[in-house]
Amino acid sequence: MNSTPKGKLFLIPTTLGECNPMDVLPQTVQRAIELMDTFVVENEKDARKFIKSICPEKIQANLKLSALNKRTEKSEHFAMIQPCLEGQNIGLMSDAGCPGVADPGAAIVKIAHENGIQVVPLVGPSSILLAVMASGMNGQSFAFNGYLPIDKDEKKAMLKSLEKLSADKNQSQLFIETPYRNNKMLEDLLTILQPSTHICVAADITLPTEYIKTMRVSEWKKIKVDLHNRPCIFILHKM
Repeated sequence: MNSTPKGKLFLIPTTLGECNPMDVLPQTVQRAIELMDTFVVENEKDARKFIKSICPEKIQANLKLSALNKRTEKSEHFAMIQPCLEGQNIGLMSDAGCPGVADPGAAIVKIAHENGIQVVPLVGPSSILLAVMASGMNGQSFAFNGYLPIDKDEKKAMLKSLEKLSADKNQSQLFIETPYRNNKMLEDLLTILQPSTHICVAADITLPTEYIKTMRVSEWKKIKVDLHNRPCIFILHKM
């Protein structure tokens, strides 16, 4: 019988864009990274850059990084938590924000639970929660819907459905778009939704260029804002 204590899986949040990481991350994140060299990451280059920004003295050659993204086969997942079964701590990182939330890392967390590995979530910025906090909308009941359909008719039907759901349940509806299509998304919202429906646009959260504004559709139509290639959360609420 193997008596080696299992390691832990630390969920390590990252910044939401280019900024001083210690402006938005607590020292517990820095200490966790200092004490481990094995990580599961979305993008190795970005992860190395982030680790260096947090712990510049850490020797990059000692890092053992496993890539977890849309190209990773499910058959590779178990091997990523194997070091935990051998007594090592592992860090799981998203490209931006909190791992496991709108992020492929959830698959690794699931396997960790199935194998009796302790999961330790660390505090850090979540664009979803920060957007809800700043929106003035219903923080008691909200839903994150990920990406909406690309097809024009399907997107229109989805937005109408979310608007009705919001009104029926008094529930704020969150979604995201590929950054280069953000301006088109806002244009679609202003065309499809009712004039009295509230929209929150939360772009570049925690960054120097942060922009967060909530207004009715009728009010949004009176202003111009450029959201092109800016990380953005959209929220709608029919009150």
